[in-house]
Amino acid sequence: MSKIIATLIAGLFATAAFAQTPEVTKAQQEANKDVAKAEQKEMKADAKADKKANKAVAKANQTHDEAQAKVNVEAAKANEKIAKADPEDKAKAAAKGEKNIAKAEEKANKKAVKADAKAIKATVDATEDKALAANKTDAVKAKSAAEVKEAAAKH
Repeated sequence: MSKIIATLIAGLFATAAFAQTPEVTKAQQEANKDVAKAEQKEMKADAKADKKANKAVAKANQTHDEAQAKVNVEAAKANEKIAKADPEDKAKAAAKGEKNIAKAEEKANKKAVKADAKAIKATVDATEDKALAANKTDAVKAKSAAEVKEAAAKH
């Protein structure tokens, strides 16, 4: 039994050695270089896309914070005006303050929605860039594999 296994293994090595002609070896080396280069480009594109998306999300968060700060300032102004108002004018000052706060909240929400939309668009664009980079890498891998098979088939 061990002689049969030894013969099969020897045959396998002989076949592998025969298949490794200089042309096939060269084609495999070129394929490995091309694939490594494509994978490096893909990683670079992924990093760039992530950076863009993260920047847009951070900007959206900053916009949210700034808008909320404006609402808080408007609320503080309204409370200050209410406190300074005469007792008979407090209701009027409170109504006017609530109106100003509502306007500030509306502006803040509008800015937040626009910032979120930009962040979502940037994230989608980043996903698209990543997918395209992965597709290019897959194409290079397939082309390289085909070139190696072609070189092997010639000999």
